[in-house]
Amino acid sequence: MDTPLPTTDNHRQPPDQAGRTFYRHGLTLLNEAGVPFLVGGAYALECYTGISRYTKDLDIFVQPRDRDRIIDVLARAGYQADVTYPHWLAKAYYGEYFIDIIFSSGNGICVVDEAWFEHAPEREVLGVPVLLCPIEEIIWSKAFVLERERYDGADIAHILRVCAERLNWPRLLDRFGPHWRVLLSHLILFGFIYPTERGRIPEWVMQRLLILLADEVRNAPPSGRLCQGTLLSREQYLTDIMRWGYEDARLQPKGQMTHENIAHWTAAIDVKE
Repeated sequence: MDTPLPTTDNHRQPPDQAGRTFYRHGLTLLNEAGVPFLVGGAYALECYTGISRYTKDLDIFVQPRDRDRIIDVLARAGYQADVTYPHWLAKAYYGEYFIDIIFSSGNGICVVDEAWFEHAPEREVLGVPVLLCPIEEIIWSKAFVLERERYDGADIAHILRVCAERLNWPRLLDRFGPHWRVLLSHLILFGFIYPTERGRIPEWVMQRLLILLADEVRNAPPSGRLCQGTLLSREQYLTDIMRWGYEDARLQPKGQMTHENIAHWTAAIDVKE
């Protein structure tokens, strides 16, 4: 069952008419062009939780096959649009405002596929009818954002506080798959953050994850030297890869990224000794 959306009187707005006009125009253009897209980011978070947070961007999620169609629609309307990171992100600009065109995630794991659209609820954003990213995919993608300068764990805790009883938990578990420890870590923190709300998480979900943990503890660790920290932060585990000789979990065939993808993504940060 798709997640019902709470109502809120706390409407988030960009700071001026120029931003509102740009976002509304972009959404309208994409609707008219018939290119499938979903709205995520701060706008979706507000729709699900009622929490307003001002940013100068609008996040839309598209399947990789539709990325260039989206860019073309916005470019033909006169906006600057280009691929920023070939493995997950493109952008369209209007002055200080921009639309993020997201088709995967920075770590290459959360690729947008048809299931995102099959479970997407309908909503209006800036007066334009759109589909929102499903709440399960929002949790999935945010769970891996554990950078020094950005941590999305609070967003996940707030989403769980509002929507836990209505989540499609089997879908969420399936999304995390072999990365179930990441989900478990957020659920454990939820019980710490909201001790009186921990009953919102179904007991069977916690039991299933704890059984996986117990089985893993009983078995010998895998051979080799693999660091999965790079799936959580593009910067904070570079020492493990560059100096300590660990294998990068983002890299094919274990991960989804090529050496070129990783080099491009890493070049956007200041690598410190």
